[in-house]
Amino acid sequence: VQLQASGGGLVQAGGSLRLSCAASVSIFSINGMGWYRQAPGKQRELVAGVTKGGSTTYADSVKGRFTISRDNAKNTVYLQMNSLKPEDTGVYYCNAIPTRAAYWAQGTLVTVSS
Repeated sequence: VQLQASGGGLVQAGGSLRLSCAASVSIFSINGMGWYRQAPGKQRELVAGVTKGGSTTYADSVKGRFTISRDNAKNTVYLQMNSLKPEDTGVYYCNAIPTRAAYWAQGTLVTVSS
């Protein structure tokens, strides 16, 4: 199983990035999919989640700035990140909700400069 995250990079504060997570397996049957972030020196946290039916949830720190979506036909989950802040810096991963150990893979690094 691979959940390949991509789309990270270096961006100035206030900028935008769109992350993609391409799964090697069908995600249609997985109700919850999420984006997780691990900031330097901090624990990994869930920043956004989306159910199979399209319901979404966000961490308070990203509400109103990030938008998660999924395309079950393409087995892909997206994270649109706007108005980025330096505190959004970290490695972003995708996984199911709740997480599945076999789904952890290399994340994508997002660096927001002030």
